[in-house]
Amino acid sequence: MPGIDTRHFLRRGSNSLDNYNEALNFISSRGKFKKSPTLNRMKLFLKMLGNPQNHIKAIHIAGTNGKGSTLTFLRNMLEAQGLTVGTFTSPYLIKFNERISVDGKPVSDNEILNLAQTVEPIVKELDRSLKEGGPTEFEVDTAMMFKYFAKHQVDIVLVEVGIGGLYDSTNVFTPECSVITTIGYDHMKLLGNTLPKIAFQKAGIIKTDIPVVVGKINLAPLNVIKKVAKQHHSKIIIRGFDYKVQPKHSSDWQERFSFISKSLKLDSAKINMLGQFQIDNAATAIAAFIQFLKINHYHIEPNVILKGLKNTFWAGRFERINNSPLIVIDGAHNVPAINELDILFKKRFNKREIYIILAILADKQFQLMIKNLLKIKNVHLILTEFNGPGKRPVANLDQLYEHSNHKSRIDYVSNWHRAFAETITKISDDDLLLFTGSLYFISDVRKFFN
Repeated sequence: MPGIDTRHFLRRGSNSLDNYNEALNFISSRGKFKKSPTLNRMKLFLKMLGNPQNHIKAIHIAGTNGKGSTLTFLRNMLEAQGLTVGTFTSPYLIKFNERISVDGKPVSDNEILNLAQTVEPIVKELDRSLKEGGPTEFEVDTAMMFKYFAKHQVDIVLVEVGIGGLYDSTNVFTPECSVITTIGYDHMKLLGNTLPKIAFQKAGIIKTDIPVVVGKINLAPLNVIKKVAKQHHSKIIIRGFDYKVQPKHSSDWQERFSFISKSLKLDSAKINMLGQFQIDNAATAIAAFIQFLKINHYHIEPNVILKGLKNTFWAGRFERINNSPLIVIDGAHNVPAINELDILFKKRFNKREIYIILAILADKQFQLMIKNLLKIKNVHLILTEFNGPGKRPVANLDQLYEHSNHKSRIDYVSNWHRAFAETITKISDDDLLLFTGSLYFISDVRKFFN
């Protein structure tokens, strides 16, 4: 394929996409994974598109959890700085267009159609010419994003890794700065079954002479990241060494904390998102923001940072959707995220009864997630199901319920709408009702409540 005249190929290629829905069907029809991980297919795909990834200015964000929230805190600080910010995130909650946004606003249906029409002929050609077949769904999404921001220039693009980092389809450009938020157990079949192995995959986004900011990461995986950074001569900014964070007492629906580094001291930063994990995400975003400002010779203004933090909202991350009774949705979809919820419950909701309507994808550690939730004495679980995304099956929790030793605190209702209808009649205004277990699940729930 090297040396192919893409313009000639596109002229002779036929495009079969006539509307937005056809574009979405084309994208979702692509396979999820290939047997062997490689970036060669993605690089060839982008070469045939004119290498749009070489024409953007971006920050690359990886991590097990916290990528989306860190990206959103960072986006709001950059906007408060007066910059135009593009973002690439996944998955979406309500509409596919959310994946490619400018200043928090998703691109239009027509833009999605135009982008799909641009890449479709090349995808067809790669299907014919490559032994393993053409691009996956996420590779198509990524190529569309690069193509969009190469054409519609913004001041900075925040690119969220899909899975891992080393072989992720986003890992084909040189960023201004790299960010690794957390390292935890998730996607072990793809990334490895130890934290150091997972850290090595995440550290794959580190580029030569490009600084990398790391969040709250345990010593063993942190040492792996430090080793990779050293090999690439990359400056590494480490929490606890280069910047420090201290939570402060807070009430209402907000968190307060101090942030200290050589460049900045914030005595009382505020965020309107709950949880120690959101403090951690905000601190990582501040550290990355400082690096960006230094690289681009901007002056550090504390008020800009405070304004950006205060204005940050990230849908589906312990999002309050009703006050009385208190109903919340959260995208906790792995064991580390469930453990963070445990900390939040003990700090904020230890005097409330907590009812959790839980649905999980089958490829997650759902047994351990449920086991950890049942360790929390004031938690009542309602196991349920939903229509999973594409071909990814939802965990069948009926059998797990049947063999449970906690029948007084656990129930199973196959349909989540009925689970909600039954649960809402049992709870009082002093209780908490939480939907969680999967970002795809809470996407359905959020649509229902909206």
